Amino acid sequence: MSTRPPLPPFTEETARRKVQAAQDAWNSRDPERVALAYTEDSEWRNRDVFLRGREEIRAFLREKWRRELDYRLRKELWTYTDHRISVRFTYEWHDVAGQWWRSYGNEQWEFAANGLMRRRYASINDLAIAERDRQLTD
Repeated sequence: MSTRPPLPPFTEETARRKVQAAQDAWNSRDPERVALAYTEDSEWRNRDVFLRGREEIRAFLREKWRRELDYRLRKELWTYTDHRISVRFTYEWHDVAGQWWRSYGNEQWEFAANGLMRRRYASINDLAIAERDRQLTD
């Protein structure tokens, strides 16, 4: 069984490292890289989409980043327990028509003992923005 440090139980420091690692992976926009952070049978709720397993996660992410162009994400640790982490996040992207969006949300994560995420539940809202109003440009 592979491991993905830091491992639970989390401290504030290790929870922050886990959040940063997730942010870095998602900003790569690489579905293969991102999917490796989840258990083979990981459960997801992303808005109104329910997924199970890495293969569904990979397919979802490939389609997501085909639609959400120039995606840029920031995650912030909200709270943590021994094997759970909650984050708030903001990401910006544009569609094929050039409309920019800022998406806001919260995620609840649950980890297996090996540090892979076994559950991810995300609630997300989108706001249309002008390109000049972008905040995540670095």
